[in-house]
Amino acid sequence: MHYRRFGRTGLQMPVFSCGGMRYQHKWNDVAPAEVPKDGQANLEATIHRALELGINHIETARGYGSSEMQLGWVLPKIPRERLIVQTKIAPFATPREFLDTFNRSMDYLQLEHVDLLSLHGINNRQLLDWSLRPGGCLEMARRLQREGRARHVGFSTHATTDVILEAVNSDGFDYINVHWYFVNDLNWPAIEAARRLDMGVFIISPNDKGGKLYAPPEKLVELCRPLTPMQFNDLYCLARTEVHTLSCGAARPSDFDEHVAALDHYDRIPETIGNIERRLRDELENVHGRDWCQRWFEGLPEYVDVPGEVNVREILRLWTYAKALDLVDWGKMRYNLLGQADHWFPGERADRVTPAEISPVLRGSPFAGRIPGILAEAHELLFDAPVRRASQS
Repeated sequence: MHYRRFGRTGLQMPVFSCGGMRYQHKWNDVAPAEVPKDGQANLEATIHRALELGINHIETARGYGSSEMQLGWVLPKIPRERLIVQTKIAPFATPREFLDTFNRSMDYLQLEHVDLLSLHGINNRQLLDWSLRPGGCLEMARRLQREGRARHVGFSTHATTDVILEAVNSDGFDYINVHWYFVNDLNWPAIEAARRLDMGVFIISPNDKGGKLYAPPEKLVELCRPLTPMQFNDLYCLARTEVHTLSCGAARPSDFDEHVAALDHYDRIPETIGNIERRLRDELENVHGRDWCQRWFEGLPEYVDVPGEVNVREILRLWTYAKALDLVDWGKMRYNLLGQADHWFPGERADRVTPAEISPVLRGSPFAGRIPGILAEAHELLFDAPVRRASQS
């Protein structure tokens, strides 16, 4: 395992983290007796395998159903100094609700403190306000820090980049959990801002939301050889010193193996991924043209400024990579969440607006004339059936 200094926290963070949202029994709290023995055994084997590999950052959340409770049956048995434990609590309108929820998490985890406490899902300006306003949730989190119950305070986000930048530039947090990987580089300005403020940077879901890379299409497999698509994406992210750790949402002990194998190339990342990245970008340009690939995101309105709150930016991103790299299954998985996932993946699908309605808000785009047609094409390519987030299933 390799480690990186996690910003101002000073923690030596493994470059892969053990995410806790795939091995739990259910997405809601359950009675302890409902957890199957074999399911708990699998979770514990996954934790022990992570530690064997040097992956000592265990990350979970109050929103991950039975995850905290199940981790509470194994983590207290491990020497505390071996672990970096992180949980995440959603912002609430009142700090009392935040505190009560944190206390519930700690009861489940059976720990005296967590090393990392995140305000979970600062995904829009209301949640940002609940976090940052005087007497808000961030102040409560800092109180918990002073009491020794949380060592460092950060936030996770699925927001648009402008909201993320506001949260980062508040300088109220020690680290950030954020989306950024090969098929989504829109949040890079926020990562650069975090680096300037010496914040830790944790990449959320590079394998699932980063392209459904555990089930890649054959075209992507060929373009990424001799690496696997997951290994390429791992090294692509780790090539940036601004990035400190990538989430590996393991469902079983063997799920770490492919990622750890990528670390054979850790000391020569640029030369290992250079030709692969060129092939991928060449294919994107072959399909879409260089001008589109370099500028498609310019001048696009945020979903809140679009009639019907159609998430134009996300739809164009999904279409760009799905069409060029055959990432259609991934595109469908994401596209059909629009309108179903609240602020976790906000905005609506392309069929919620007409070309006449949307054209006025596209005037800042160099592709204003093309985008209505592309939105229609994206809907035809990606629409399947509305789906719910895993936590809502």
